[in-house]
Amino acid sequence: MAEAQLAGDAPARAAEPETPATRELTYLEAISEALREEMRRDETVLCIGEDIGAFGGAFKVTDGFYEEFGAGRVIDAPLAENAIIGTAVGAAIEGLRPVCEMQFADFISCGFDQLVNVAAKLHYRQGVAVPIVVRLPSGGGFSGGPFHSQNPEAWFLQAPGLKVVAPATPADAKGLLVSAIRDPNPVCFLEHKGLYRTVRGEVPEGEHTVPLGKARVAREGSELTVIAYGSSVHLALRAAEELGADIEVIDLRSLCPLDADAVLASVRKTSKVLVAHEATRSCGVGAEVAALIAAEAFEHLDAPVRRLTAPDVPIPFSPPLEREVLPQLDDMKEACDELLRY
Repeated sequence: MAEAQLAGDAPARAAEPETPATRELTYLEAISEALREEMRRDETVLCIGEDIGAFGGAFKVTDGFYEEFGAGRVIDAPLAENAIIGTAVGAAIEGLRPVCEMQFADFISCGFDQLVNVAAKLHYRQGVAVPIVVRLPSGGGFSGGPFHSQNPEAWFLQAPGLKVVAPATPADAKGLLVSAIRDPNPVCFLEHKGLYRTVRGEVPEGEHTVPLGKARVAREGSELTVIAYGSSVHLALRAAEELGADIEVIDLRSLCPLDADAVLASVRKTSKVLVAHEATRSCGVGAEVAALIAAEAFEHLDAPVRRLTAPDVPIPFSPPLEREVLPQLDDMKEACDELLRY
């Protein structure tokens, strides 16, 4: 380097990184774009699920895919989730990258054996990669009742070998889905149905990835931390704005692996914590986060860790009863206010 400078060559100047172009998409459009772009980029990526072909999927995520990619890569399956995931596992072992759609996350129970006892275990047992993604439209808020509104993420946190992600924004929905498809492990990809068409945001055009296992600071603050994911992130952000308080919001994004460093760093900064999610309370993500904080940051707390979740009951059909069961904005504001005043 010194000789080059003596000879009169100026050191090369690093090029300024280009800011990727963005445009506003809905949460659903971002998921659809990620899937379409990965299928164009990599011919081993395929989709399999119920009504995803000519019909375009129950929520129209795969609308137009059948015409572009054909029946060999957009596979309409019968009402048999165990067969869908089992077929995907076999295809993955042979070098393909299947993306399975469960019409509703609730129906994953019918495919539980193939996902938890086969896909999640093959690498440990035989050293075989199983690069499948299982898309899980989850959550309530639309009067879908007890069979179409569940948040089943906690089921999969107990199964070593599975990764579990739950994006809250369109940009993360695209970036995390791309990363999930490219990951060599089976990934459960939770998509909150209530966000599909109600949430819009700037999404980078073209190549865009978000690493699995990394949380993001959705809002900076110093008086209180709200740790959330999925729909609860938006409740937390609205509550912080309406309260006018110095609240930090951590969007977990990835539930397994969990970004413990981001959680603990925020707790040590604010000393007060609210853990919020739409799923029921028992043995869920909130319980794990609360245990982590108690074990690793107890001496930094100025108040007990508080949790805001749905109660351990099925989600009702009735809109007023559903609103009573699921966390609402007023519930989030009340929980934040109580902690701030503690």
